[in-house]
Amino acid sequence: MVEDKGIVELFSRRDERGIQEARRKYGGFCFKIAINLLGVKEDAEECVSDALYAAWRQIPPAVPRSMRAFLGRITRNLSISRYRTATAQKRGGGMEELLCELEECLPDRKGLDDQVDSRALTELISRWLDSLTTGDRELFVRRYWYGDSLQDMAGDLEQSPRELAQRTFWMRKKLKQVLEREGYTV
Repeated sequence: MVEDKGIVELFSRRDERGIQEARRKYGGFCFKIAINLLGVKEDAEECVSDALYAAWRQIPPAVPRSMRAFLGRITRNLSISRYRTATAQKRGGGMEELLCELEECLPDRKGLDDQVDSRALTELISRWLDSLTTGDRELFVRRYWYGDSLQDMAGDLEQSPRELAQRTFWMRKKLKQVLEREGYTV
């Protein structure tokens, strides 16, 4: 299998084998992100293709250090956009539960630009994530970034979905406290 540097080099040379290699290496990873957020196989597959095309357009000038993270971020952003479009059309999707869970600990979107720029918020949340144990950080990121279900994670993390739900509840509560302490309206 071609390493990330080789894939980036293929993209940079505009060699279409780069797309094939990226799909072979990261297609399953990207599909899992998309299907977790969208819940519709066809939409998820289209998001993966769109993500690979977006990467093709961005490299160069972008030179990602990690193709996995680069493609994962693109796939997640495209999936969220597709979800918003589907929701506006009343189709729904697999992200509703995640948004409901996080709603109680995220800053009020009204006036967020007035409170602080999004980069400061990102840094604050990153510091908070760094303060968690490795296991809690993995759980939080898998649940709220990759959209993994509690049921899917239960086997991997050797805990019941109910125990994982409790852990995520307490983490959201702690995140809310940190944000409020820093002056965010939650």
